[in-house]
Amino acid sequence: MTSALCALALLAALAGPIVLRLLRHPGFVTGRDGRLSTSTTLALAWTVILVWLLLATLGYGLTAGGGVGWFQGPEGPLSSLTTVYLPLLGGPYAALIAAKAVVGMRVERGSMAKPAPKGTGRRPVHDLISNDGGRTDLVDLQYVALSAVTMLYVVAFFLTDVGGGLPKLPAEMWALTGAPAGAYLLNKVAVRGNPVITRVSVTDGLLTVEGGGFGDNPRVEVDGTALPTTVTPAGTLTAALTATAPPAFTVVVTTHGLRSDPSPYAPPSAQPSAPLPAQPSEQPA
Repeated sequence: MTSALCALALLAALAGPIVLRLLRHPGFVTGRDGRLSTSTTLALAWTVILVWLLLATLGYGLTAGGGVGWFQGPEGPLSSLTTVYLPLLGGPYAALIAAKAVVGMRVERGSMAKPAPKGTGRRPVHDLISNDGGRTDLVDLQYVALSAVTMLYVVAFFLTDVGGGLPKLPAEMWALTGAPAGAYLLNKVAVRGNPVITRVSVTDGLLTVEGGGFGDNPRVEVDGTALPTTVTPAGTLTAALTATAPPAFTVVVTTHGLRSDPSPYAPPSAQPSAPLPAQPSEQPA
């Protein structure tokens, strides 16, 4: 019991400062769009857990375990490190590196665009299981859910027997992170990216839509009405608004049967005029 409590205290001491740092400055685990990155967050979580397991095992071995001799032998406390735990960590890191490469190349080619960062406030955890448009993505959901269950499994079994070293999990346990990581990466590679709108502006009745993934023959829709669309050399879309267009509306871009998420537009609010300086009141003679 004492060993488990000490291990929990070590986990809190290790993870606490990292969580506080990420809450204040989450840029380390966010993508170029300012949203939480699923692959980066899970890789970081697995790194923290593995470091905690090693430090807790080292602390136990040098105190209650009896010293250096406790670590030796084919059935020592670290015997499953290379067969189970490094593969568990390898899946998330392989997905992280490959996903960054795939997304970077697609953004560079213009076949994918990332929405602009939405301020600098806290990032919702829902980012981990949603696509760029904020909708829940089944592939991301299964990756996060199976990884979380595996982490809980490892932590719980370790706390039940800290003196046994790294929990003797089945060698096939790596599949609970490797297979979801592979599906996550395949989703990044194979799924064709929908058009993404990053900015909408209106100048003198001309609508300008910025973003990416627009393809060769895009179509701009305003509140469900298609408008004649022109693609500029810079890759932005322009369309003339009709005289009956409302001041606020929703824009959707369609290309090759794929639709972007709706992007609402509202005219900038009029700046309040500065109050006139108060006139000095006339004093009676």
